[in-house]
Amino acid sequence: MLTIDTQKNMILSASGWRGVFAEDGDEESKTKKISDEHKIFAGTAAKVFAEYLGEKPTVLLGSDTRPTGIAIMEAMIPVLLDYGCDVQYAGIVAAPEIMAWARSKNFFHEPREQKRKTGFIYVSASHNPIGHNGLKFGLTDGGVLSTGESSALINNFNISIKNNDFISKIESVIIKNSSLASFANFASWRDNIMNSSQKNEAYKSYYDFCSKVVWGDYQGELLAAALKENLLKTPLGIVCDFNGSARTVSIDKEFLTALGFKFDCINAKPGEITHRIVPEGESLEPCERLLEKAHERDPSFMLGFVPDCDGDRGNLVIWDDTLNRARALEAQEVFALSCIAEFSHLVWTGEFSYDGDGKALAKAAIAINDPTSMRVDKIAEAFGVCVFRAEVGEANVVTLARNLREEGYLVRILGEGSAGGNITHPCAVRDPINTVLAIAKLLSVRASNGKPGLFEIWCKHSKQNDKYRENFSLADIIASLPPFVTTPAYSKDAILRIKTQDHAILKDRYKEVFLREWEERKEELKTRFGITAWEAIAYNGTAQKRNLDRFGEAGKGGLRILFFNREGEYACIWMRGSATEPVFRIMADVFGSDASVERWLLDWQRKMIMEADSK
Repeated sequence: MLTIDTQKNMILSASGWRGVFAEDGDEESKTKKISDEHKIFAGTAAKVFAEYLGEKPTVLLGSDTRPTGIAIMEAMIPVLLDYGCDVQYAGIVAAPEIMAWARSKNFFHEPREQKRKTGFIYVSASHNPIGHNGLKFGLTDGGVLSTGESSALINNFNISIKNNDFISKIESVIIKNSSLASFANFASWRDNIMNSSQKNEAYKSYYDFCSKVVWGDYQGELLAAALKENLLKTPLGIVCDFNGSARTVSIDKEFLTALGFKFDCINAKPGEITHRIVPEGESLEPCERLLEKAHERDPSFMLGFVPDCDGDRGNLVIWDDTLNRARALEAQEVFALSCIAEFSHLVWTGEFSYDGDGKALAKAAIAINDPTSMRVDKIAEAFGVCVFRAEVGEANVVTLARNLREEGYLVRILGEGSAGGNITHPCAVRDPINTVLAIAKLLSVRASNGKPGLFEIWCKHSKQNDKYRENFSLADIIASLPPFVTTPAYSKDAILRIKTQDHAILKDRYKEVFLREWEERKEELKTRFGITAWEAIAYNGTAQKRNLDRFGEAGKGGLRILFFNREGEYACIWMRGSATEPVFRIMADVFGSDASVERWLLDWQRKMIMEADSK
């Protein structure tokens, strides 16, 4: 009987169950083969999820374009069929696509006794290297399982993987049905990616849902009409480097061109992964070159995006008029621009309005993760929007936003600024379409018939009327952002390798180092940066605890040290161990444009953590 050491080989979290699935163990491997141990892992995960759903559930399946995806499916499908599941397989789908498909299965009009519990399993390792793979689980609410639900599933899995009888049954079912000849839908999918009724259903569900998300329910048709009208006067072109991702067979081209945007792309064949998967740094350079060529041919091409393999995030490149070339935007910049767009969207439609004194007439909020730049706080403050933070992890941010809505807050936008992209309600996952359309709305919904455009609305609320001009460009919008320097989450400087496995112990040791350093450096901090005080904050799931006495209370969650000057919040340093990769992440975030301050704070943070780790 085969077994797998999940503690050693896999990371299981609410963000996904991930590990190196490539049979040769190389995280950059392009092999399609997985080990027998990983087949057992996949089959066990499928059985545990099916049991979690209940008797004879419907399970929607899909994957990104990683080479090992088919092998993982071949291990899961016979186990699901053996359990009595109605297996609906859409093949290659983007993560937001399978989630929209799952949401479409939420038939509220059916009598309770006729409902069949439905969930999805998505095979992906998101932005991890190509040899990695993993699983995401969700229900029909359009997102992954909440942190609590995920914890229950992980617990059931850990019990099952240690049960010899359970594993023997899984192994037997996989071996007996390894050819999957009886599952015609799966076999046909390997021959023709788009020839599937399930794929067509997923595609249509996603297309319709995206329209609802981008424009909203309140005056959305008027906003869409305004954008289309302005595109006739001022065309806008968008390019995409698909990098062989799941978005190669999704709605992008059809959706964007139907709205009136021009579109061009490269690496549009599924599995044509030509460079690093994470859409950061050098991975954005091919898109920059594509945009420069497109702009030279047609100056209306101003935007580009690069998705990760599952297509739930996509960072942007822009044509910068001030530099006369294409350049990549930092992830934090992308999220900040999306916030400006969606807050302005609410004001434009009148869903979020103000009295004669400029006081908001309703409660509005944004839910973000703990390393999101304080730039977003400044943007939210300009609109009268409250800011709430959760621990890193999409499930945490989505759950926090749901909780806020239950408390009566209007929450249109949420997300993880450290990773770029945004989640726009009612969507419960990041989506490049929503991000691209947020920026496009800023550019293309302009003043018309006496009504201000979105950028003009932002300039008014941020008291930057001098930044607005009639023929503004994207460079003008970026110049209006509150100035912050923030460590990119996926830069080499943001990653540490530590020895201490218990992060609560590490953080308690860190407190000792920090307090000593504060006493030794407080005059220097005051003189050089104006820093006069600090506060420690822990983020665990959706909970935030301020004024920490014991830093170890942060546990495996985020720990943020907030620094104050005479004007208020000025900078912060942050730390957290990744739940999906064997790394420890750090960050510094500082108001202003002086990169040397961010560099000094980050180096100081690194030094203190490494000293704590060595104790």
